[in-house]
Amino acid sequence: MAKSIILFVSALSLFSLLNVAYSQKDRFLVEGKVYCDACRVQFFTKASKFLEGATVKLVCKEIEGGSVTLSKEAVTDKTGSYSIEADGDHEEDLCEVTLVKSNDPDCSEISLEKYEHMARVSITNNSGITNPVRHANPLAFMKKEKLPECKEVLRELGFDEEGILV
Repeated sequence: MAKSIILFVSALSLFSLLNVAYSQKDRFLVEGKVYCDACRVQFFTKASKFLEGATVKLVCKEIEGGSVTLSKEAVTDKTGSYSIEADGDHEEDLCEVTLVKSNDPDCSEISLEKYEHMARVSITNNSGITNPVRHANPLAFMKKEKLPECKEVLRELGFDEEGILV
């Protein structure tokens, strides 16, 4: 009797362990940062600041047909960081994080260039990436007016005041 109880408890424990491992298999975490582009050059400089309270949205759409399979929003913390849980394998989808809203009215402009306000992420186990955390490229809202110190900041980097390499 004792042997059968031990065998039953062992089998139940093994089943629970396999169930937990399986349920974690298709769970991902998309992480990234949002900053204020103080020089309006569409890359991070020492004049840039990370934004707290900015809203981003993760959307996955089927490649064929374009139906939305996942849509979640997140708000950045005091370091400008966000984290979005994504359940399911989205191998047949295009997944992108986009800017939604800035909490800073002076730094709330979204670039018209598509790739300046979105970051594509791979949310599948079939990508060669073993870590469930997916890192999205940093996203930026632009300041309404360039800061006065931007001219010097860009000169130090070898750019003219428009952000063009000289």
